Amino acid sequence: MISTALRSLWAEPRAADAPARAPRDWVLVAVVLVTALLEGVLRDDVAGRPFVTIVTVGLAPVLLWRRSHPLACVVVAFGTALVLGLASLVGGAPSLGLNTMIFVLVFVYALVRWGSGREIVIGLSMVLVAAVIGTVADATGPGDVFGGFAVLAAAAAGGAAFRYRAESWRRALDQIRSQERVGLARELHDMVAHHVSAIAVQAQAGQAMAGQRPEAGLEALAVIEGEASRTLAEMRAMVRVLRDGASAEYAPQPGVADLASLARRDSVPVVDVALPDDLDELPLHVDAAVYRLAQEALTNALRHAHDATRVEIRVVEGAGRLRLRVTDDGQIDPARPARHGFGLLGMTERVELLGGTLRAGPAAGGGWTVDAELPTKVRR
Repeated sequence: MISTALRSLWAEPRAADAPARAPRDWVLVAVVLVTALLEGVLRDDVAGRPFVTIVTVGLAPVLLWRRSHPLACVVVAFGTALVLGLASLVGGAPSLGLNTMIFVLVFVYALVRWGSGREIVIGLSMVLVAAVIGTVADATGPGDVFGGFAVLAAAAAGGAAFRYRAESWRRALDQIRSQERVGLARELHDMVAHHVSAIAVQAQAGQAMAGQRPEAGLEALAVIEGEASRTLAEMRAMVRVLRDGASAEYAPQPGVADLASLARRDSVPVVDVALPDDLDELPLHVDAAVYRLAQEALTNALRHAHDATRVEIRVVEGAGRLRLRVTDDGQIDPARPARHGFGLLGMTERVELLGGTLRAGPAAGGGWTVDAELPTKVRR
């Protein structure tokens, strides 16, 4: 398990949300420079005071690259600390360095926060070696050793915590965007497929009746024009919603009461809609889902039910459940393979999101049946 975790860490890519250099970075560098100069001038007990002051001042600008080049910054900062520790150890001199050099902890945080897995492993190894050499050179007690390593661990843990939080937030946003794309695709399919299927049916009916009743062709053209205009209007409304900065006009979603508009008694197949007289007020999302389910089921019947003469849409409510049943009397071509397209997929997603059930398939007496049940009170 440890080896698996190490391999996973080694393959971890860099954080994708590293911000560009900002004015606050220059402020941080200025604060470190001023603090280092003041400490170098005012403290008389610092060994090698001019040298370590120059070193600290020289390291301060490296902070500007801590997000774009976290490993290089750690190598420079803790490589310098390693050299100072070795010089102190070999020369027997007291610890070399200013208290201001505590700012190198920022590099540890930045390494874990922004670096890749490989950079984190290599960089933390460098930090560990420098910390061990510094501890040996200082010859401090167990309490100081434990405290020093605890501070380093805290800096690394802080970077890991912020990295994990940012990654979790990014994944949540990606999931939301994905759900929105799926929802838009579902709405687009249901809307366009229904209107285009109606246009195709009317065009076929107009062609069939034009020879016998020329006025039937004009009637079909009028219906086609209306369907095309509605399709164009709904497409434009959706485009306005999708375009950034565009003001969208949100029209109310069609619901169960609007199913009556799907009825057609003057064309083949006849579409018959039956709704309960005492339909209770439904939640908006359930109301809209039932309409879209019926619309898509009707679209499939118009497109795929061969020689269908009748399509029935029935809605029944009771016991906290609402049932939608769409049937047709068309013929199913046995030579045609059954395919689950985007329409059925979208219907299944709608029902599952609301905690309902969906059954779609050949009816016992012929034709095709879509049977959906939805709870009228969805738990949030």
